[in-house]
Amino acid sequence: GEFTIGGDTYTYTYDPATENKAGRTISGFSTGAESKMLNGCAGCPYKHFSYFNDYYGKPTYAHEWIEAAYEGRKTDLSNGNADFSLYGKAGLEQIIKKGTVYMNILMYVQREFEDAMDDCTNQRIDDNYNSVHAWDEGVCFYAGSKEGQDGVSDDGKLLHQVADKRCENFKTCGTEGVDLDGQSKLNYDLMDLFALGNEQILSGNCPAAKETTARIMELMYVPMIQGALRYAYKVDKLSGGEKEKAEGAVFAAAVLPRVHATNPEAAKTIYNNLRVGAPSTDFKAVKAAFESVYEAMGISCADIGGLWSEASKDYYPGMEPCRAVVSSKSTEVVTESNKTLAIALGCTFGALFAIAAAMVLYMRGREKEGKPVFQASQAQEEGVKDMN
Repeated sequence: GEFTIGGDTYTYTYDPATENKAGRTISGFSTGAESKMLNGCAGCPYKHFSYFNDYYGKPTYAHEWIEAAYEGRKTDLSNGNADFSLYGKAGLEQIIKKGTVYMNILMYVQREFEDAMDDCTNQRIDDNYNSVHAWDEGVCFYAGSKEGQDGVSDDGKLLHQVADKRCENFKTCGTEGVDLDGQSKLNYDLMDLFALGNEQILSGNCPAAKETTARIMELMYVPMIQGALRYAYKVDKLSGGEKEKAEGAVFAAAVLPRVHATNPEAAKTIYNNLRVGAPSTDFKAVKAAFESVYEAMGISCADIGGLWSEASKDYYPGMEPCRAVVSSKSTEVVTESNKTLAIALGCTFGALFAIAAAMVLYMRGREKEGKPVFQASQAQEEGVKDMN
C-alpha cells in the first residue's frame, strides 16, 4: 500500500499474520478485556467498562457481537441480544464494520485513558512516562491513522471521523457547535481535553488528570446517541430498510449499557425500538428516552443538537434540539410553586406601592389646604423657638 505525509507519498508492505509486532488485534481489544479492564489492573474494575460488562453479562460482549454477525446467529448475552440470522449482507456489513469501531475500539480507547491514570504518580514527573505513553495510545486509537494532520479528512474510519459525520447531520460542527460542516465541536472539545490531560500527567497533577479523563468518557457517547437518533427517525419516518435498521441497532448497542446504568426503563425503550428484528420503531419514544438521561450522563441538549434536513433547511419535525431536561415530577412541582410564589409576591408588592402612592397624594393635598396630616405639638413648637 501507500500513504502520504506532508505531500510525500510512501509505499509499504505489511503482512498482519507475520508482521504485527505489537501483537494487537481489534478482536483482542475485547477478548483481553477481562484482564485489562475488569480484574487485572490497578484501577480495576474500570467504571465505564463495568457498565457494559454488567449489562451484557460478559467481558467479551463486543467480540461476541461481531462473531455472531459473522456466523449469522443470535448473540449469547444477558441483555441487548441480537438475532443476526434475520439480516442479509446489507445489514451484516453495517453490524460488523461499525460494531468493531463503536464497541471494540471505543471501549479500548477508554481503557488506555484509564490505564494512564493507573500509571500516573504525583511523586516524580519522570515516573510518568508509562502514563503519557498510554494517554498517547488512547488518542491514537481514537483518531486512527487516516485523519491527516488537520483532522478534517473524509478518509478516517474510527471515532474521530464518526463524530465529524454526525455533526453534519445534527448541526454541531465548528468551535461553537452550530455549523453543518468542518470538524465537530465534539472533536474540538476532545482534542483540547486530550492536550490538557497530557499536560496534567506530565506535571504530575494526577487528580486533575482524572477529572479530565472522566469528562472525556462522558463526551465519547455523543456520536453514539446522535447515530441512534438519526436511524430511529430514518426507520420510522423515511422508510429505512435493513441497512438503516442495522445502523440504528449498532449505534444503540454502543450506548445502551451507559443508559441502563442511569435508567433501565429508558434503556429498555431504546432497545425495544432499535433492536435487530424490532417490529416497529417510534423515534419520539427513542428521543424522549435519551433526553431523560442526558443530565445524568453529563451531556447536554446542545451537545446532541437536532437532526437537520438539508432539503427543507430546517430540523426534521420532532427532531429539533431539546432545550431542557426535567428529571422528575417533583422538579416540575417546585418550578410551578416558584412561579406561583413569584406571582403572589409581585401582586402584593404592587398593591402596597399603589396604597403608598395614594397616601402621598392625599398628604400633599392636605398640606396645600393648610391642614397637614402630621402637626407638631405646642410644646415642640415652643422648643423650636427656644433653640432659635
